[in-house]
Amino acid sequence: MNQHDKLALPVGTTLDRFIMRKQEDFPYATGELSQLLRDIALAAKIVNREINRSGLIDIAGAYGNRNVQGEDQQKLDVIANIRFIRALRNGGEVCTIISEEDEDVIQTGNVQGKYVVAIDPLDGSSNIDVNVSIGTIFSIYRRVSPTGSEGTSQDFLQPGTHQVAAGYVIYGSSTMMVYTTGNGVNGFTYEPSLGEFFLSHPNIQTPKSGAIYSVNEGSSESFSEGMKAFVAYCKEQSYSARYIGSLVADFHRNLLKGGIYMYPPTAKASSGKLRLMYECNPLAFIIEQAGGKSSNGRRRTMEIEPREMHERCPLFIGSPELVEKVEEFLAREHASETSVIG
Repeated sequence: MNQHDKLALPVGTTLDRFIMRKQEDFPYATGELSQLLRDIALAAKIVNREINRSGLIDIAGAYGNRNVQGEDQQKLDVIANIRFIRALRNGGEVCTIISEEDEDVIQTGNVQGKYVVAIDPLDGSSNIDVNVSIGTIFSIYRRVSPTGSEGTSQDFLQPGTHQVAAGYVIYGSSTMMVYTTGNGVNGFTYEPSLGEFFLSHPNIQTPKSGAIYSVNEGSSESFSEGMKAFVAYCKEQSYSARYIGSLVADFHRNLLKGGIYMYPPTAKASSGKLRLMYECNPLAFIIEQAGGKSSNGRRRTMEIEPREMHERCPLFIGSPELVEKVEEFLAREHASETSVIG
């Protein structure tokens, strides 16, 4: 290839163009879902800008409040929450939002909107001060409340199998948006000089197995016996322990390289720590579309019937063979407990 040919190479397919081409994937949509995905991408660009300059202006560190989860809010949590809510409200396609940062449903005023969005605006934000990758996770459902009225909490209390789209944005060495509408998983890398996301990872498929396990072993003393046995099995197999502490970052690595991410029940968090609606379900949708599996240890994540908006759930997610293996260890533990009780 000569120099002229290299200079003439196309940059690639933009996210906007890709979404427009894929509109036929949405059997009942007339462009609203496409616009909604573009609204999320726009907010992600703005949040990416704020993150990249966080060391230069006073927007890093604690905000001074706690969110509905009882966790200390970071300033960037608040900024990201504001940016995504504003973008979704201005877009007009979303009637109601739930966010990790707000206890109640957020009304957008768009009573004709067909969709509701559950979002974690900035996952892993406590890592921002030390330049560790963080992310945004989102889940999109069709509303079940009547169009023309305000949305309600019932719009969100749907199993993950009812999601029409889900995705995440990872802000790291590069910024990527990864999403699915139920027709495969595609990843787009942000090109800041052009201000566009370009298709960089088409039709992502996760490996059937892997040699990475991701879990906070600092809590291992309060793991169940089955969980302890599986971690021991991973070590016996010489698997690599990789745990960043940002869910999106750990999930993204394992999605591409193969592996398993685990947040089991512990003594402090008997139901796990992660939220079903805007962390577990969207990532479960993505991993299944990429050929992987997601479970709470006993059943498929997306089949869980949610009881409340901020419900917590154990999570075992990643390469199918590893998820099935940890389920085997947990099932043996359960069978042993049942036998003792009997």
